Amino acid sequence: MNSPMKNIPLDVQLELQDMYEKVEKLLNVDSKLDPPVEPYRSKYKAQAILNDMKTMITYHMDDLASDDPERPLIHAMLGSVLLTAGTTSLDVEEFSTGEEQLTNCINTLEEFSLHPTCIIFVLNALNQLGVLWSERDNPKKSLQFLEKSEKLYKDFVCNNQAAVKIVSPNDLFATSEKKGDGDEKLEKTHTLTLYYLAQVFGTLGQPLKSALYCHTTLSRQLESKEFDPIDWALNAATLSQFFATHNGFKEARHHLAAAQLILERHKETLDQQEGTEEEKEAKQERLNHRSADVARCWAKYGLNLLQMSHSRLIRLSNDDVPGGETVPNVDDGSLTLKNLAANSSIPAGEFDNLSFPTLELDVFECKVTDKPANVFDEARPIFLNAKEWLDKAKSYYTMENHASDAVEIMQDMSRLYQNLIFFEEDEDRQSKMHKRRIDILEEALGELNPQFYMPICRQLWFELAETYTELFEIKRQKIRNSDEGPTPHALQKINLILTKGIQHLNNFIQSLFVKGTKSLPDVIQDDLVRPVLLAYFYLGKLYREIIVPDKEVQIKNLNSSIDAYQFIVKYCDNHEEAKNLMNAELGICREMLELLPIKLRRMSEA
Repeated sequence: MNSPMKNIPLDVQLELQDMYEKVEKLLNVDSKLDPPVEPYRSKYKAQAILNDMKTMITYHMDDLASDDPERPLIHAMLGSVLLTAGTTSLDVEEFSTGEEQLTNCINTLEEFSLHPTCIIFVLNALNQLGVLWSERDNPKKSLQFLEKSEKLYKDFVCNNQAAVKIVSPNDLFATSEKKGDGDEKLEKTHTLTLYYLAQVFGTLGQPLKSALYCHTTLSRQLESKEFDPIDWALNAATLSQFFATHNGFKEARHHLAAAQLILERHKETLDQQEGTEEEKEAKQERLNHRSADVARCWAKYGLNLLQMSHSRLIRLSNDDVPGGETVPNVDDGSLTLKNLAANSSIPAGEFDNLSFPTLELDVFECKVTDKPANVFDEARPIFLNAKEWLDKAKSYYTMENHASDAVEIMQDMSRLYQNLIFFEEDEDRQSKMHKRRIDILEEALGELNPQFYMPICRQLWFELAETYTELFEIKRQKIRNSDEGPTPHALQKINLILTKGIQHLNNFIQSLFVKGTKSLPDVIQDDLVRPVLLAYFYLGKLYREIIVPDKEVQIKNLNSSIDAYQFIVKYCDNHEEAKNLMNAELGICREMLELLPIKLRRMSEA
């Protein structure tokens, strides 16, 4: 303790100090060695000691005068004991008891909540109650405690511009060498408040606020220089994904660059760390794993930037941007985080400084733009950068050890090509990129056993069918633009493309058949309704495009096309929600069901 207190006898103070050190040892050392059959043995012992400490301190509080200068200190001692008792009760799953002890802690310190002797204990108790109510699936109540903690910290800082001594549990009870850590613990406690607020705002469906709190948490961790570098890098990279999907590409790139720098610094120090070979291998494996995750985030950044560029140019072309004119390389008001903030309660100015000014990140940021691409020569560097990161991620996420992740990486590779194709004007090069997509997706499919990876196989079947359909459209358009008719070889290639597409569509549809039957369920699962109906839509299209000399085969293909369109119309007529999902395609289906029977009748009569 700081010095002998007049209200508590010295022998009692020394006994409290001894009891505190026993509690510390039980909670931080002995509890880790408790047997599985008694996982809370040490914590129960600590609870008993804490109850005795509470009794001793309370006994000496009863006769304190209202103006006694030791009142804040003795209240802090009791608050500290109640806080530790409350968190220990939560640890042993005595939640109601823990809630009561934490509430008592806050009530005990209410009079001195802004006093430097008590502030840490109040903030910690509010944080713990915030976490408790979050775990009880009541984020609104959790938010009340956490926002109170945030406000209390701000008020304390505002009221104490001059240096004051912040008291921690060590200052109250521990030996002299453990004292003086109050300032550090206060800042750590507030950082935790911000971290919890980020989680709660995410749960409450306020992602912008959640992102702001995440960034502030990361910034404070950097300032304190006390953080796990791998966790920090992963959190920064994860936050970048939110920014990228909300067109905050400048902020996304900055956070990815920060993640990369922190990982590279950590890699440099890894060899210098002490430990057994097994421990060093485990640390290296963790670094490799998370470096691959950050690489995937970089790739997602590039993919999102290409997708946004694609959508932006289509939108601007619909707004009658003159043909052939270069689209200005500027945002049009709907592509910024600030624009999103305008529709929320967050001041736009809060998005001005989402950066880490103490980190030198230019060397990483200059490797890829944060501006939308307008032409192929601008899109290609984005594509190449993202592809490079995917290749790095693939070296860790292999099919042998991480099949699901490896397939996702291959799908992202396919989507990169798909978005680059939009900027490519040469039909032959477009075809080559579609074929590259097909090679990637079919390689992934060939590595998977549908029995164990059916949902992924369905995705691949559907993506392959879409790719074959897009490739067919390019080939058909090329024939239409040619002055000469298609050669037999060209027709053969087109029919092969159509047949492959049909094969993948049928595989997708048949994978959803009711077990033991050859039909789909009467009601298709909600998230599969549009994919299934689109699969039939593509079937209707591909079957009617096959060119064969055999009239019987032509008739069979036309009937298959009609069957596909009829399935869509019938399902939509019986399910209103499906009709809304297929609004654009449904009119085409009805039109085809008027035209194709006529064509079929003429073919049969010829």
